[in-house]
Amino acid sequence: MIEMILKDLLNHFEIEEEFPDYLLNQRFNEVFLDGDFTKKDNNYEIVITTRQNVTHHMYLKPDEDFPVIIMSELPNGSLNGMKFGRNEDEVAYINEL
Repeated sequence: MIEMILKDLLNHFEIEEEFPDYLLNQRFNEVFLDGDFTKKDNNYEIVITTRQNVTHHMYLKPDEDFPVIIMSELPNGSLNGMKFGRNEDEVAYINEL
């Protein structure tokens, strides 16, 4: 698995929003660089399905308490993910959309 930092992803999709400094250097799988990108208002979503039939969603919501959310849907329908808060110690694990 190759990783990149959020700042790389924002540059790739030309997202010019403000995110907490610690998040800009947070590492994520570079698979998101090939994802389907959508923008609605001030929120962004990147979706990619891997060869293992796992669908990964990255939600970028710069004005929210949790500006970055990663959600993965497994082939059996199970969900898992993480929400990254404004501060480095505000990380929550989630299992539903």
